[in-house]
Amino acid sequence: MPPLSSSPPPAPLAAEARHPVTIVLNGRRRSGHAHPRLLLSDFLRHELGAHGTHVGCEHGVCGACTVRIDGVASRACLTLAVQADGRRIDTVEGLADGNGGRMTALQEAFRRHHALQCGFCTAGILMSLSDYLDRNPKPTEEELRDMLSGHLCRCTGYAGIVRAVMDVTGGTAASQAHQPAEADHV
Repeated sequence: MPPLSSSPPPAPLAAEARHPVTIVLNGRRRSGHAHPRLLLSDFLRHELGAHGTHVGCEHGVCGACTVRIDGVASRACLTLAVQADGRRIDTVEGLADGNGGRMTALQEAFRRHHALQCGFCTAGILMSLSDYLDRNPKPTEEELRDMLSGHLCRCTGYAGIVRAVMDVTGGTAASQAHQPAEADHV
C-alpha cells in the first residue's frame, strides 16, 4: 500500500534557544541566559545564585517563591525569566542589603517572636509583608491574617508571625496574650 502523503517527514525540533535576561537584582545589574519556559524562581536560584527564593508548590499557591518585581510582591514560580528582563527584582537577600547589612525591623521582630521554625516559607512571607506594609503600614490583625492566607506555613501556626508584624506596626494582636518564653522553644 503506498504512503498517504509523499511529503518528507518533519525536521527534528531544534533545541530551545537560550535568551539573554538582564535584571536589577537587589539593586545590582545581573545578567544570565534563560530558556523561554524557565521560571523566574529557577533563574534566580540556578542562574544567578539567589537561593533565598524557595520553590514549594510551583503553582503559585504556597507563596514560598514570592519576590518583589518592580516593587510589587509577585510569585516567581508564575513568572517566566524572560518576562523579567529589564525589571527590578528584590529578593529576601536584598532586605538586609537595603538596611546597611543589618536585619530590617521586620526580620528582627520575626527573630524576637519566634515567627519561623523551618524557615522554608519565611523568605516569601517577608517579601509579601515588605510590599503589604509599604501599602498598609497599620494593618489590623484581621487584615494581616487575610494577607497571610496566601502563604502556606506548616510549622508556626502563624501566631508568631502575627505577633511580629503587630510589634513592628505598633498594633496589638489577640494572639499576643501568650508570648512564648525562650524555654518554650526547644
